[in-house]
Amino acid sequence: MILLVAFISFIVRFLKEDDRPKVVVVLKTLDKEYWRIFKAGTEKAFHDFDIDGKVVAPDSAYPITKQLNMLKAVVKENPDALIVTPSNPSLTIPVLEEFKQKHIPVLLADTDFKWTDKTAYIGTDNLELGKTAGALLGSMLQPGDQVALIGGISDEPVFNDRIKGAKQTLEDAGIEIATEQSGYDDTGHVKSVMENILQTYPDIKGVIAVNDLIALDALKTIEKQGTKLPVIGADGITEMVKYIEKGDLDATVAQNPYDMGYLSVKQALKAIKGDSVEKRIDSGIDLITQDNAKDKLDFLANAVNLR
Repeated sequence: MILLVAFISFIVRFLKEDDRPKVVVVLKTLDKEYWRIFKAGTEKAFHDFDIDGKVVAPDSAYPITKQLNMLKAVVKENPDALIVTPSNPSLTIPVLEEFKQKHIPVLLADTDFKWTDKTAYIGTDNLELGKTAGALLGSMLQPGDQVALIGGISDEPVFNDRIKGAKQTLEDAGIEIATEQSGYDDTGHVKSVMENILQTYPDIKGVIAVNDLIALDALKTIEKQGTKLPVIGADGITEMVKYIEKGDLDATVAQNPYDMGYLSVKQALKAIKGDSVEKRIDSGIDLITQDNAKDKLDFLANAVNLR
């Protein structure tokens, strides 16, 4: 009888788990802290909503064929929903069409693109983030001051929108953009351009970078030169927040990758159930200052274990 009860309990538990919605998240990579924060948000949502979920990602974002091959493998698993942060939108569409043919909801996160059959986009309004970064830097400067913008890969809409928003706000404030350069090389790795910028444009008063990895590289170069300039990043990763906590930076803007991941899973579940899903969900922007830097670091330590 004891064995029978144990066997029946096992079968009931197995069937219950098997009935859980299956959601697969395919990220660009997991070799950067930003994406590990995103992953932590999805895993919290898996637990909260009793979802049979998993997160997969290539060991690096390049070459982009790595993510495409993962998506081709996932479609054969027939999940109930897919969440993807596409590395190359145009090349990703043909694979996503296969999910559509199987009536699998596809939710885009972090990186949006024009594909009429997406269920939803969950992420940052990157044009607004750029405007906020421009306003923040502009508040530290005077009209006529010069700044440098360090962008990303030229065909990356996320980075392009951030630069566009920053330029608009800075120019409206009378701030002169002395130079705009890319912070990535042809292989998608961060390249150091700050030393050349300081030599060529010695009068610049501040820097906006399209993400924290580029911003941190610029900060370290500025420190080596023995000077101090405000540098605005975008992602709110641990090392950047520590600069603010120590007083080495006044402030920066940040995305919310944890919320982005959590909200993506929540919306995927709604799509699986056939509930109405908003086409576009803004995961918000944070302003990180010394007043809230410690709270941000504590959150990363407790929720994401990244401190």
